[in-house]
Amino acid sequence: MSMIEGTDTSQGIPQLISNINACCAIVDTVRTTLGPRGMDKLVYQSEREVTISNDGATVMRLLDIVHPAAKTLVDIARSQDSEVGDGTTSVVVMAGEFLKAAKPFIEEGIHPQIIIRAYRSACELAKQKIRDLSIVIKQENMREFLEKCAATAMNSKLIASHKEFFSKMVVDAVQLLDDSIELDMIGIKKESGGGMEDSIFIAGAAFKRTFFYAGFEQQPKHIVNPKILCLNHELELKAEKDNAEIRISDPSKYQALVNAEWKLFFDKLEAIHASGANVILSRLAIGDLATQYFADKKMFCAGRVPEDDLRRVCRATGAAIQTTVSNIIPEIIGHCGLFEEKQVGSSRYNLFTGATKTQTATIILRGGGDQFIDEAERSLHDSIMIVRRARKHSSVVAGGGSTEMELSKYLRDYSLGIEGKQQLLIGSYAKALEVIPRQISDNAGFDSTDILNQLRQKHSQPGGQWFGVDIANEGICDTYQSAVWEPTLVKLNSITAATEATCLILSVDETVSNQQQAEQQQAGPQIDPRTRQALGRGGAVRAMKGR
Repeated sequence: MSMIEGTDTSQGIPQLISNINACCAIVDTVRTTLGPRGMDKLVYQSEREVTISNDGATVMRLLDIVHPAAKTLVDIARSQDSEVGDGTTSVVVMAGEFLKAAKPFIEEGIHPQIIIRAYRSACELAKQKIRDLSIVIKQENMREFLEKCAATAMNSKLIASHKEFFSKMVVDAVQLLDDSIELDMIGIKKESGGGMEDSIFIAGAAFKRTFFYAGFEQQPKHIVNPKILCLNHELELKAEKDNAEIRISDPSKYQALVNAEWKLFFDKLEAIHASGANVILSRLAIGDLATQYFADKKMFCAGRVPEDDLRRVCRATGAAIQTTVSNIIPEIIGHCGLFEEKQVGSSRYNLFTGATKTQTATIILRGGGDQFIDEAERSLHDSIMIVRRARKHSSVVAGGGSTEMELSKYLRDYSLGIEGKQQLLIGSYAKALEVIPRQISDNAGFDSTDILNQLRQKHSQPGGQWFGVDIANEGICDTYQSAVWEPTLVKLNSITAATEATCLILSVDETVSNQQQAEQQQAGPQIDPRTRQALGRGGAVRAMKGR
């Protein structure tokens, strides 16, 4: 088969090696964000959009990755983010290291399927070992356990210096939710200005004051034991003549028509007032006439409330969203202890607190600069996800690279008891696991060789299974005693995802690019040559006239 000079043979071993190299290049980008001393990445998209983050999933998502095989790494970072929320950098770094460990074997001519089989069996052994190592937390220590998991997830984030403050907040928020633990029942609002410690936790619902009409300022802004009515209904007077064609022979009938419209509208408002509700929220607009009417009746209203905020208010107060006002029964009206409008930074927020069965929470994040608050939000998201998982699966392992070191030792010892190629392959998988403690030490500026030697020595002794990198004192410590805890689920998921991605990349031995189809998609719809010529000369209008 003749090929043009310079064509990359995208088949067999060269293709595999090229895929591994591409993945390793991506891993090198996020490698330095791992651990408590990880560096941040500044991803520049355009003049207006600059993201500063050290969240693995965020960085991976923003990178414009062209190489088809390397996109697999983006997928595992995303899957880790959506499944457990944290450990996104670890999973990418681990996958890269597994690929790097497989590279010399492939160059020596060992078939990829043999490597895949060995890696899969090593993964199963590692998962079983994690389950054996994990420590189940007793129910009475649950609060302390959740706070420690939340603090560990924040260790490597921008808000690490405030982790005591935020870990309590995160646990309070997750503990309010019911057993289904829906993530969108925790609202995170961002308000720049102030310091991080000015962030507010609200056991209930809160949203930024919506668009308002005249008459709004006369409405009460502080109601004790409010009755809340949530609508998906427009309360705006719209003249029917805009919506329908009406033919009238007698001008006096026109007035009757207008009166009927007004009567219908006022009937709606009176039905709302008669229901006893004194806080009216709607997803659709509430016009100036209705606003004034509610102000006269000492009722509060807010229109165009975002849907997720309205759902949180319903969950907090027990209200149900109505699409009509014709039959308002007491069961659908929500109740809480207090409704108030409060100034936070430069905005005003409507807060609903003190409900008996609150199953939602809101966190208003403060801090200097939008970049800073955005990153704080990403950090909180990771921490909330971890606590949410930990609440359901209450077993932990220690962090700081200790679990990976213990798995590495266990697999290395196991590999010495088997024969053939599997021994070498499982041994290389074991060595690759050491990348996590090594990278944590490297990112902190420590001598990683020295620290790994100390860790290997500790892990070979009985009772040393929880020794990991000590960031505070540049050495090693028992990370379980230092309360660096991670839910077992996080570790299981990251090892599975990293191994699966490695096996997937190793099983690809050919890339077929359908160039013709790709070119057609890029070109878009076919244009007549004369039209294209005219477009090139002076715009679409001339082209159309010429036709």
